[in-house]
Amino acid sequence: MFNTTEPRFKVKTLKSGDNDFTFSHDGFTLTPRAGFQISSGCPQNYREIIAECIQYGWLKPVAHMKESEFVWEVLGE
Repeated sequence: MFNTTEPRFKVKTLKSGDNDFTFSHDGFTLTPRAGFQISSGCPQNYREIIAECIQYGWLKPVAHMKESEFVWEVLGE
């Protein structure tokens, strides 16, 4: 038998094309909320495959945040 519970909070998912995917911390520079970090130990041929996947849109960054944090951030703008 399964017990179900209400989630403690809702999650907001931001995709790279969404207006709120980037934020400005100094009023000039836009910083993405999520991205990719490839280790320096990653073999070159894998780096090229990853770059190709990003180029063709098969691999995209997304950011997740609490809905309540997102609302407060939007209200603060």
